[in-house]
Amino acid sequence: MSETTIKTVGVIGLGKMGMPMARHLIAKGFDVVCYDISAEAAAAAEKLGAKTSKTPCEVASVCELVIVVVGFENEVRAVLEADDGLLRGANPGTIVAIASTIAPQAMREIGALASARHVHFVDAPMCRGEPAAEQGKLLVMGGGEEEIFEACRPAFASFADAIYYLGALGAGQVGKMINNLILWACISINYEGLKLGSALGVDEETLRQALLLSSGNNWALETWLQPRPMPWAEKDMTLVLAEADAARISLPLAGTVKEVVKGIKIERGLPMPKGG
Repeated sequence: MSETTIKTVGVIGLGKMGMPMARHLIAKGFDVVCYDISAEAAAAAEKLGAKTSKTPCEVASVCELVIVVVGFENEVRAVLEADDGLLRGANPGTIVAIASTIAPQAMREIGALASARHVHFVDAPMCRGEPAAEQGKLLVMGGGEEEIFEACRPAFASFADAIYYLGALGAGQVGKMINNLILWACISINYEGLKLGSALGVDEETLRQALLLSSGNNWALETWLQPRPMPWAEKDMTLVLAEADAARISLPLAGTVKEVVKGIKIERGLPMPKGG
């Protein structure tokens, strides 16, 4: 498959990540076809220059590559397997990239669905968050057949300035899972450290600025995610611990991080996730 094969790209999910991704794809000259359950989001995508479809099935029928950017595994499966889902409309040779963060094992199970339909799956979860999506500077971690993944690289490069192929299907999800484990660990210790400093009479923001110039600096401290909702925290840590159990490895710190993050959300009155 040559790099010039992909000209029409579908984007399923036009939230805080999917919408700017669609915008960058359009800016780089790709024909973009979108779907979202929100009519308002679909209308906004049309204003950017995208075409919209009424179902994921319709998107898949006209695209060489479809990127799925929804929040939870159950949503990914619904987009793929529903009566009006992607797999109903995908042509032989269509590539489906799962940019959502799901379990590596789930990614492999999803990949097995494609064999009878001659559809190719890659996983391409993204790091660096919403500001990077807006700027077109996401990091993509990829898994799947390398030739298929490389065919997607020009499309991914429209919204990402770092793209890593990590291995077989599910490898990208492994990379994202580990990234998020480290992220939530940093968020937890930032919270506890600054809370301690404040209790001992040191101004929180002044201390944070000092730490940014110290060996304690980290990405979460730079972007200071604490004031924002953290909808994916429990999901991410549950994935980590489930994979660790399956691999028969003990990750005691990961278990502690999950409880610390839960405690932060309870203390700040943030909602717990409803998705699966």
